[in-house]
Amino acid sequence: MAPGVRLVQKVSSTRAFARIAPHVIPAVDRAVHRLTRGKVLLSARMLPGVILTARGAKSGLPRVTPLACLPQESGDWILIGSNFGREDHPAWTANLLKHPEAQVSWKGKDVLVRARLLQGEEREEAWRAALSFWPPYATYQSRVKREIRVFRLSRR
Repeated sequence: MAPGVRLVQKVSSTRAFARIAPHVIPAVDRAVHRLTRGKVLLSARMLPGVILTARGAKSGLPRVTPLACLPQESGDWILIGSNFGREDHPAWTANLLKHPEAQVSWKGKDVLVRARLLQGEEREEAWRAALSFWPPYATYQSRVKREIRVFRLSRR
């Protein structure tokens, strides 16, 4: 585990972090990613991350969202719609439900993907892997009544 990860996990489990982070982290990630032409994703220094580009569920316009991910040996990615433990599902999850064809920027390369909402045993298996990978997801789930959405993104 990288130095400082436990501290970041502890801080990221707080309600204050849940209020502030959604406004700060994605904006900083988008700016750094754009300035480095897709080569650097600041939050990926702690967790693997992708930049998801999906069409907006209502607008149909491209929406760009930096997200932590669980890369899979198969080349797929698992995305967790935790929204930092806030009550509402994050907008990007609604976008993928309506428009599952999307794109991710992964390590400076753009990859076309198709998203699928995981359910049942497949979701439970991915959720267990997510908790092992980033334990604060358990805190996020304990704070909300909704079931946190879990997606698999596969290359197309």
